[in-house]
Amino acid sequence: MQDSTKTLVVTCACAEDLLPLAAALAEVLVAGDVLLLSGGLGAGKTTLTQALAKALGVGDDQYVSSPSFALVHEYVGRLPMVHMDLYRLDDEEDVEAAGLPDFFDRSAVCVVEWPDRLGGLVPEERLEILIEHQPPAARRLHLVPRGSSWQQRLERLAAQWTRCGACPPEKDTPGEDMR
Repeated sequence: MQDSTKTLVVTCACAEDLLPLAAALAEVLVAGDVLLLSGGLGAGKTTLTQALAKALGVGDDQYVSSPSFALVHEYVGRLPMVHMDLYRLDDEEDVEAAGLPDFFDRSAVCVVEWPDRLGGLVPEERLEILIEHQPPAARRLHLVPRGSSWQQRLERLAAQWTRCGACPPEKDTPGEDMR
């Protein structure tokens, strides 16, 4: 479904390039933000989450891993971070039964892998990130801002990436709904 939302597209040559990208993202994050990470198995969702945790000051003593079986992991950093992996859930009924929507109301950055399971529980204000793995090691990320707050911060985010120089934005394009 096409709309007028701008999408920021970034290609990273390797997983290490996600670190400066995550650092730029961390500069514009505030408590209460929701990031929805989509992509196939092995696309790099957890790798991006690990880089983001590092950029948010999550210490090495808090190993960031995919919460596939626990569903949720929480981390303490400059901003608290909640990491959800919904892969094992079927739909929004399962998400609601597990009490996961309550995490959206916390003063933390909430990172959700496999957000298609949220159905109608998707928060209005969010940043959707679609990660495409491009073998052997490259990743193409499509960032779609949803809600007025993210619409405004997308430009700041693009400027941060341009300054970091690791993986500058390719283009702004009309966005697609990732749900």
